[in-house]
Amino acid sequence: MISLSHYLVLGAILFSISVIGIFLNRKNLIVILMAIELMLLAVNMNFVAFSHFLGDLSGQLFVFFILTVAAAESAIGLAILVVLFRNMNSINVEDLDQLKG
Repeated sequence: MISLSHYLVLGAILFSISVIGIFLNRKNLIVILMAIELMLLAVNMNFVAFSHFLGDLSGQLFVFFILTVAAAESAIGLAILVVLFRNMNSINVEDLDQLKG
């Protein structure tokens, strides 16, 4: 039987992979956005695991709101990425300092 600690270890591994992805790859904006989404999904998995093992539905409701905010965040992030690529022909994070006003 899978216990709560199995879910928490898997969530910690996913969270660690996303943090490593953010710190190792600071050049590509798409990879950074994917790492942030992986981080949110790792947290959501922990919320669902605690909700299931404690028998409370508030964790699953909280996950629903987090997924809604994550979808909006990725839509806005990808829209900014498209505008950045149209204006500068690059999606490198290092080129964002040219956007200062």
